[in-house]
Amino acid sequence: MGWQNNRRVYGCILHLDIKDGKIWLQHNGTERQVADELVALGVPKQDIVLGFQSPSKRKFTEFAIG
Repeated sequence: MGWQNNRRVYGCILHLDIKDGKIWLQHNGTERQVADELVALGVPKQDIVLGFQSPSKRKFTEFAIG
């Protein structure tokens, strides 16, 4: 994040959305397991969607499908 050759350089490391009462984890460029940390903070797994997973693969996770 910053400036390079008079152009703004920006990269999103973590992207979360709240849609229809669910937390959508769209991108996680960190080494942390953000979804698991949310669960540890008391967020139910059925309220977390792993948006970076294709919809057909979400059903194989412990989290919400969408």
